[in-house]
Amino acid sequence: MFAALVGVVLSSILPPEKMTAWGWRVPLLLGCGIIPFLFRLRRSLQETDEFVARKHRPTTSEIFRSLTANWAVVVIGTMMVTMTTVSFYMITAYTPTFGSSVLHLRSTDSLVVTLCVGASNLFWLPIMGALSDRVGRRPLLLVFTVLMLVTAYPAMLWLVREPSFSRLLMVELWLSFLYGSYNGAMVVFLTEIMPIDVRTSGFSLAYSLATAIFGGFTPALSTYMIHWTGNRAVPGLWLSLAAACGLIAALLARPQQDALVGVSESEKLQPVSS
Repeated sequence: MFAALVGVVLSSILPPEKMTAWGWRVPLLLGCGIIPFLFRLRRSLQETDEFVARKHRPTTSEIFRSLTANWAVVVIGTMMVTMTTVSFYMITAYTPTFGSSVLHLRSTDSLVVTLCVGASNLFWLPIMGALSDRVGRRPLLLVFTVLMLVTAYPAMLWLVREPSFSRLLMVELWLSFLYGSYNGAMVVFLTEIMPIDVRTSGFSLAYSLATAIFGGFTPALSTYMIHWTGNRAVPGLWLSLAAACGLIAALLARPQQDALVGVSESEKLQPVSS
């Protein structure tokens, strides 16, 4: 939301030639301001009691062996995250480019839509995460992957037939709703399917692979597919493919038995009254 707001302000106060010459560097410089806070967070975060109590700390080679032994879970996790990363980059990073270069809307309009998408994500992520605590993760994953699969391309077709600010806003908010609803359950479910010995490394590897291979290339791939096919709605097919990956992964994934509890063995033995 802050990034989109910076874009809106800069586009409003700077003429296009100044924006091209030096204005685009301003967000990069502002982004550097977060570095001291990252170092402070890293130094102040507390480890969990369960991790601190562990006698054996696995070496790097042991971690790699564990990941190799659990490669199938990592692959399923990567497929699951694919829908998250593709959707996120589509509705945030690619929206300003798509709105201005493909739909030929004002750049300010596209950035305002991106700002609204950020607010929508902020709203839906915690709400749907809380709902998944009540109804379970898998039902939400199945429902919203199917919705993305069947609606992404028709929504994009409707948008490109008569491009306008209002249509772009409605389509992007719909995709944001699907993304936030899916991701609110997916992040926890991805943790739950990872064996405890490789939970952090497996989660990180699955998320990083999906981001590097699929999500991060979404803006470039969408641009290429539009030029190659001449179909301005073709990014919707890329979203549908990512949703299909998420749907298959949600059907195949099996949570670990200890994942839903999140406590040590000694804590599990304590009576309920304690």
